[in-house]
Amino acid sequence: MTVLRSGSATDTGLVRTSNQDSLLVSASLFAVADGMGGHAGGEIAADIAVRALESAFMRHPSGMGLADAVNTANRAVWKASEERPELRGMGTTLTAVALVNEQGRDILALVNVGDSRTYRFHDGELVQITADHSVAEEMVRAGEITPAEAAVHPRRHILTRALGVADGVEVDLWRIHPSRGDRYLLCSDGLTNELGNGQIAEVLASVPDPQQAADLLVRAARTHGGADNITVVVVDVVLGDEERTAAEPAAGPIAEDFVISSRGASPARAVEPLAVPEARLPSRRERRRERRRERRRTRSRRLVTVRTFVFTLLLCAVLAGAYQAVRWFDTSSFFVGLNGNELVIYEGRIGGFLWYQPAEAERTGVTTADVPAEFLPSLRSGVEESSIDAARTYVHNLEVEQALRTAPAAPPTGGLPPAPITTTTTKAGG
Repeated sequence: MTVLRSGSATDTGLVRTSNQDSLLVSASLFAVADGMGGHAGGEIAADIAVRALESAFMRHPSGMGLADAVNTANRAVWKASEERPELRGMGTTLTAVALVNEQGRDILALVNVGDSRTYRFHDGELVQITADHSVAEEMVRAGEITPAEAAVHPRRHILTRALGVADGVEVDLWRIHPSRGDRYLLCSDGLTNELGNGQIAEVLASVPDPQQAADLLVRAARTHGGADNITVVVVDVVLGDEERTAAEPAAGPIAEDFVISSRGASPARAVEPLAVPEARLPSRRERRRERRRERRRTRSRRLVTVRTFVFTLLLCAVLAGAYQAVRWFDTSSFFVGLNGNELVIYEGRIGGFLWYQPAEAERTGVTTADVPAEFLPSLRSGVEESSIDAARTYVHNLEVEQALRTAPAAPPTGGLPPAPITTTTTKAGG
């Protein structure tokens, strides 16, 4: 007889305003769903999925029943999105583990759709069992990019499978023989985006209680950024089949009848050829290679972070320099214009430049009556000068020119004007 103990935790994170993850914990069924769809759509999709999964599985508690329950959950989310236009396009990931009995033996059935993950922690080794259904991970499986490149690929969050986005979905299904001391981790990508395998393994190895381990993993993911919702379920196998021999493998390969399609195809039809290698747990040599890849991936993340910081710093410097250059170009120029009938000196470019508009620098007190009339058209358009002193000189020169034109005629030069000629008359006989 197999007995399971579990702990779970979920958190909105430090960036999101709502938690679109859902989790399910019962005596024999455990699940994590990560909703998507904007507004309340993702939260509703995840909640519908786990409720429908639990209800359908309880009617048929078996490995095949778990896969069928995922189909039921998919149809429930799809139906809700069709009935409510505001929820169109919502969907969710789903990974689940169930304890079932097949042919008199306890088996852990595991299903997965999307990029929420299930790991097995055994003898200090953390191994990812599920395969992410994302564009970047499928490129890795096809040999097009490396795991390190996938970790920073721009399409790493674009899913190739999810519940509720169509009327049918393909489901990956594993069956695993439980082993005493094994620990299973179900989580949304809010955990794995923030913590590496080494950090996760350290918590699972050092915290015996599953609830405390789940709480600590969530807190650690928040501390490392918390950019997404974080949901964790930790399941421990505390009592297993005592009659199993040590040589018996803990996880068997996927039989053809355990890789099924939710579209009603024959159970023997594989989801895709690339899913088969993911069905077995890697050898010790493969696990060592994965640890080396994880270390390289961590170094790559740090390098990207430094490059991003330097690029951002340089970009800010360029923008600041451009701003200062524009400001200098605009504020280093002056022109004389008219404000009503008064001559005014403005700071800036005639007509403005980019977001800068001319501003009054000085009111001269000189009116259009104080300057020659032929200069008025130029003043209406604006007369540009190199400095405010040059502008003042220009206004002063206009005043002098007008004063010269309106002054009275000057007297002739060369001495005093001649005295008027007078005539004296003498009266005769006087």
